[in-house]
Amino acid sequence: MENNLPDNKPLTLPVQSHGDAGRLRTATFGMGCFWSPEALFGALPGVVRTRVGYAGGSSPSPTYRELGDHTETVELLFDEAMITFEDIIRTFWSNHTPLNINGYKGRQYQSLLFYHDADQKASIDAELEQREKAGLGRPDTEVTPYAGFHLAEDRHQKYYVKRFPSAVSELESLYPSENTEAWTGTTIAARLNGIAKGYLNMGQLRSELESWELEDEERVRLATKLFQIRW
Repeated sequence: MENNLPDNKPLTLPVQSHGDAGRLRTATFGMGCFWSPEALFGALPGVVRTRVGYAGGSSPSPTYRELGDHTETVELLFDEAMITFEDIIRTFWSNHTPLNINGYKGRQYQSLLFYHDADQKASIDAELEQREKAGLGRPDTEVTPYAGFHLAEDRHQKYYVKRFPSAVSELESLYPSENTEAWTGTTIAARLNGIAKGYLNMGQLRSELESWELEDEERVRLATKLFQIRW
């Protein structure tokens, strides 16, 4: 199929398109250094946006160098018709040791799981009960109601994909802007970050792209750009 879009025209969709925006939910958690968890969850179909930041503390304006009592945190936007909150919390507990990994850093690497509503709290409680029945014990994870999220500095967003200049160049051509936030919050950036870390491969991404609700021309241009990346 011929690609009729100008090369510098930005894609119209910043995240994977969904027929029903009401299916989108948020999950927020800390599981050590936030770089790898962002890549891990960004590789999962159904996750439409990832971002990293700081949460769980009382400091009003945390930064990476002055974190205060906050924890490095990942926040997901996900389509619950494709991946459930239960799937997310099982992946969460299966992929880190729920301890303060480096005690000298205080709460920075705390195992921390937020619930955004009563349904999420019920899911967490049910999963904890199942883990105990299975003999896995109760993880040393702080479970607490969501109380805000402070976005981390740009250099921490999509950390792994930014190590590949070719990938950054193609993303910038798809979402041209002076601000890298134009592409760091997209679904495709989340997937490429997962590829850069080794949680996903280009063949799997190629198959997933066929299910995305994009105009044919946009799908062709997106696929063409992605497979020009030199890893």
